[in-house]
Amino acid sequence: MTGGGAFAADAASDPAVNAGAGVFTLGQINVSAQAAGQPVGGSSLSADEMQTFNKQSLDQAMDIIPGVTSSATGGQRNERLVYIRGFDRYQIPVMMDGVRIYLPADNRLDFGRLLTPDLSEIQVSKGYASVLDGPGAMGGAINLVTRKPTRAFEAELRQGLSFDNRAALGGYTTYGMAGTRQERFYLQASGTRTETTHSRLPESFKPVASENGGNRDQSQTADWSVNLKAGFTPNDTDEYSINVQKQSGRKGAPLNVNDSVANQRYWSWPYWDLQSVYWLSNTKLGSASYAKTKLYYNTFQNGLYAFDDAGLTRQATSRSFRSYYDDKAYGGSAELGTDLIPMNTLKGALHFRRDDHKEWQRLYPGNFLEPKQRDLEDTWSVALENSFHATEALDIVIGASHDWRRLHEAQDWNGTATGSMIDYRRADSDATNAQGAVVYRFSKTGEAHASISARSRFPSIFERFSTRFNGTASNPDLKPEKAINYEIGASERFGSTRVEGAVFLSRLRDVIANAPIVINGQATTQSRNMASGLYRGFEVAVTTRLTPTLEVGGNYTLTIRTLSDPNIPNLRAVGTPNHKVFLHADWRPTEQLGIVPSVEAASGRYSQSTAGTVFLGNGGYALANLQASYDLTANAQLSAGVRNLFDANYSLADGFPEPGRTMFVTARYSF
Repeated sequence: MTGGGAFAADAASDPAVNAGAGVFTLGQINVSAQAAGQPVGGSSLSADEMQTFNKQSLDQAMDIIPGVTSSATGGQRNERLVYIRGFDRYQIPVMMDGVRIYLPADNRLDFGRLLTPDLSEIQVSKGYASVLDGPGAMGGAINLVTRKPTRAFEAELRQGLSFDNRAALGGYTTYGMAGTRQERFYLQASGTRTETTHSRLPESFKPVASENGGNRDQSQTADWSVNLKAGFTPNDTDEYSINVQKQSGRKGAPLNVNDSVANQRYWSWPYWDLQSVYWLSNTKLGSASYAKTKLYYNTFQNGLYAFDDAGLTRQATSRSFRSYYDDKAYGGSAELGTDLIPMNTLKGALHFRRDDHKEWQRLYPGNFLEPKQRDLEDTWSVALENSFHATEALDIVIGASHDWRRLHEAQDWNGTATGSMIDYRRADSDATNAQGAVVYRFSKTGEAHASISARSRFPSIFERFSTRFNGTASNPDLKPEKAINYEIGASERFGSTRVEGAVFLSRLRDVIANAPIVINGQATTQSRNMASGLYRGFEVAVTTRLTPTLEVGGNYTLTIRTLSDPNIPNLRAVGTPNHKVFLHADWRPTEQLGIVPSVEAASGRYSQSTAGTVFLGNGGYALANLQASYDLTANAQLSAGVRNLFDANYSLADGFPEPGRTMFVTARYSF
């Protein structure tokens, strides 16, 4: 259930594939060496699956996919994370309809801010991500595919309420969509609003000085998004679309329950706003070729406020500040493909993105407002990929790309009112990537594959130049991180049972880590390409129908990560457990009633102390969940459920316990 899904057809095939399912195929990423409807080693998650398990944000949805783990930063940043086979958010690009979501300064994307109700599909590439989709996919890629109307008129309304473990109202989610599909055009508008007034800790949580239990302090969040889409389809093969995406959020930052009151940082995020306007096109050229284009303009505004007190009312000392980001990015890509050569598909792509980052702070005491500091950078990528269809059952794919980065400006402010502007020394960088895969379809429902992918990712502005509140030194010459990913996998259907699995191994080098150095007699640290890594493991997923009314399934992932740094003898890989399990059942006792129990379990994982000097272990957990849905009519459905049924007390990062039992009810009407 969590391994399959519909992906885009190969090079010059019909772009309307899957259009009837409401999937915006123009926004799908490349699928090379397609096998059994999905890419080599990849997975997809449908809108129905996200609704079935009540996954309202991206981090929640990704956690049910084999090989993927959701986690949390802990700390005052209060961000939700996703790892693909151990690779983190810096090493796995996130796209919306194939357009990169990138935060120019640090790319510290908060997956909890990205909402799922408006998605038709999530595409996940693991290890092997096509070079045609652009730079940065060192460990895989995530693509969020929006919806597209399929009928002359369609609409959907959805309202959900959530309740804590004492049945008090804790939040709500509202979603609405309306659209039309005509012979030569389509239009759609949709929006989502979700708010959590509080989360409540498990009843077994023992109060401490910084958290008295009950409702978790500073756990409130609010997010909304709007999606506008207009498309033109002049014939059966060509499509042109313009899209507007707006995402806005705010959140609190709960305190570390293991730190003393004196060591707490009181932060809040009053706004976290993304906006993207993008153009997508697919044009057939002759009988065997095509051209695709993307053009986009993205903005990101972000505010981070630090206070002196837990009530978030006082800003008078040097620990307080107000930090502002104002970012813009624009760019595009062009892709050409052809099947003119018999038994062969050749594709090429060119990508360009310009990132324009501005930041400044209001500092206390003194209420001093820094001048705006700017970072300006261009990133390019050129890629070529060839698929040789040796037989009807055998495909051989080879791809290569060259990425380069050009830094035009990098500024910082040194000090307070008596400070000065710093213009950092500029340094450029480039990287070459190569990959290959073989896919053999040994039956109508089965395939085996093997792949090797050598990929890289450029360090962010933050990694090269941020002083981390004067705690580290800049390094303009920081090189790209690199990884070689190996995979062997297979899938097959045996009657009503589907089995799929893969064995994977990744070797990492030039991994960025902090190295201790001395500057002018002062001990500090600097980001350097010092570390290496070895990630390995396997994943398996099984789904079977036991009776006409009962389907069961699940997946298991083993991930073993080893990082080595000569400066950190006891370095640990944080954020991912060695073992992760997801089990589920779908029982339909009547035609209208569906009951879906599920279990999410994981072994312990490491996180870091607030100071970043100690690696701390967090225990494993097992969560029982239950959801029931009833079809009131052909168009109306009512759902209710419970997450963390037994109110387990667990954490994904040391000092930051997760919510206890949460209940929800959702009403959905479509027409």
